[in-house]
Amino acid sequence: MPNRLAHETSPYLLQHADNPVDWWPWSAEAFDEARRRGVPVLLSVGYSSCHWCHVMAHESFEDADTAALLNEHFVAVKVDREERPDVDAVYMEAVQAATGQGGWPMTVFLTPDAEPFYFGTYFPPEPRHGMPSFGQILEGVRAAWADRRDEVGEVAGRIVADLAGRSLTESLPADRRPPRPEELHAALMGLTRDFDAVHGGFGGAPKFPASMVLEFLLRHHARTGSAGALEMVQATCAAMARGGIYDQLGGGFARYAVDATWTVPHFEKMLYDNALLCRTYAHLWRTTGSDLARRIAVETADFMVRELRTEQGGFASALDADSDDGTGRHVEGAYYVWTPEQLRAVLGEKDAEFAATYFGVTEEGTFEEGASVLQLPDADGPVDAERVVSVKQRLLAARDQRPRPGRDDKVVAAWNGLAIAALAETGAYFDRPDLVQAATDAADLLVRVHMDWHARLHRTSRDGVPGANSGVLEDYADVAEGFLALSSVTGEGVWVDFAGLLLDTVLLQFTTEDGALYDTAADAESLIRRPQDPTDNASPSGWTAAAGALLSYGALTGSGLHRSAAERALGIVTALGGRAPRFIGWGLAVAEAALDGPREIAVVGPQGDPATAALHRAALLGPAPGAVLALGTPGTEEADAVPLLKDRPLVDGRPAAYVCRHFTCERPTTDPEELAERLRG
Repeated sequence: MPNRLAHETSPYLLQHADNPVDWWPWSAEAFDEARRRGVPVLLSVGYSSCHWCHVMAHESFEDADTAALLNEHFVAVKVDREERPDVDAVYMEAVQAATGQGGWPMTVFLTPDAEPFYFGTYFPPEPRHGMPSFGQILEGVRAAWADRRDEVGEVAGRIVADLAGRSLTESLPADRRPPRPEELHAALMGLTRDFDAVHGGFGGAPKFPASMVLEFLLRHHARTGSAGALEMVQATCAAMARGGIYDQLGGGFARYAVDATWTVPHFEKMLYDNALLCRTYAHLWRTTGSDLARRIAVETADFMVRELRTEQGGFASALDADSDDGTGRHVEGAYYVWTPEQLRAVLGEKDAEFAATYFGVTEEGTFEEGASVLQLPDADGPVDAERVVSVKQRLLAARDQRPRPGRDDKVVAAWNGLAIAALAETGAYFDRPDLVQAATDAADLLVRVHMDWHARLHRTSRDGVPGANSGVLEDYADVAEGFLALSSVTGEGVWVDFAGLLLDTVLLQFTTEDGALYDTAADAESLIRRPQDPTDNASPSGWTAAAGALLSYGALTGSGLHRSAAERALGIVTALGGRAPRFIGWGLAVAEAALDGPREIAVVGPQGDPATAALHRAALLGPAPGAVLALGTPGTEEADAVPLLKDRPLVDGRPAAYVCRHFTCERPTTDPEELAERLRG
């Protein structure tokens, strides 16, 4: 019999709908049931493409004896962390505070009042490597609840009080100011110390693509000319592009590398990683003209459209790490890895030998069971480009016949906002109107399905139907960012209007008078703590993403209210940037934009006019940090509705560009080369 999850829309929850565990979704009714029965709650949090979530599900949640123990002594609640990042954040903070580490699956035991008292992540079915078995944990918690309930209640109370006492307000500078140049330089020095000069990236294993840090470094280089900042970006992007973390056949990036050399990835592919990295490589190309950066940006954009686009025009959340290896086993990486024998079966002896050398496939293997992750280990010497293309096409065609990884096809507003920005800019840079159209289609979906008449967002949708969960701060911020980027590419001011509506909600529902921001709205469901985290995780924090969107919107519209809110929000970057630059990269990038102005560029001229298009392209390709751009035909109702375009005439009847900075406007120019030069200065 399916359990209560059978009626949910989350692919992760649906994966557990046939478990013998009597799962509940997160709901008041679940906690009411725990009170009625006088039992604790087991909270299990994960997501659909999580490898160890699948492992624990198979080992424990599909086991009849374990399920019987759970069902008798607990109310079991399953949460998709991607649908409910607020629930995930609150209890992950408790897990990390108690154990010093966190991860998924997250396993937390709660009182019927949702107060946590025991924590963990993955638990094996038998004792292993010093870890107790999941069954032992269940028995221990059951016994403690039965015999020492007062003690359990005291522990839970202390934990909740500790969480409630944590506040970021004291971390903000008294004047709530953005970082100064010397403070951004200190952040650069901190990143230099963490930089892996041998393999690229920051820190050791496991190694994550630091998209937000790379954007900061690109902007810092643009503002200061720092060669070291650019060198760190170039080395990291080259290493990732040549490593196993990048899909050398189909494009797109895996979640992270398990080693320090980018060789072996954790194979799940997430929309947010690929959207952020697509934009990073596009911006690197804009800065350097690198052919490698161009190729990776375009291939990653094509991957997102080909593999993640839904029928409704949005973008699915992720591809799973695991798939059937052809023998019925569900194995991590099975879809992506190759043995020499498999190469020979597809390519024949000579081309297989060539491919093995080119992609680093060895008899010993770089992964498991003699298989290798494709990479480009040899950067030297001439390469037969036609042969490479032929080999890649044949291997990709053969791989397409393998059982494919599962796809989590829910559409998450925030991550679609990131994808919209990346696809719009990549399409504009590389003359790919199809990518701009894909960005526009996704934006249309967000307005039609995710956004209501009160400018409130649904976090998720599936099959064109909105989910029940409200948007969190990152949804409003990243969608606004995507809309503003789309407007700069298309010249359609309506996207600025939609961004403004969302940012007004940010000011009303998420922002405090002292400039701090919360991850959930003031009228959202009350949890044991209102989540608040300004540091980046796999994507920009809602706090700093909101600062960036508020800054851009203020520059486009002349709104002092939005500009001031952005500057107050950047106070947290002043506090944390020098101490932990790797974890507040997007905030540092926004601070670079604030220091630079940001530049305000108005391009006026008839739509379709080649001279207008040339100026528009020069403006888009300008590397000035966080520059904002408006495009329109002077004298039209649409142009007059955009403050940055208002009262901007043609010059001698020709299209022109106006550049303003720090409340001062330069004389207009009709020369694309002159405009490009101004934006480099």
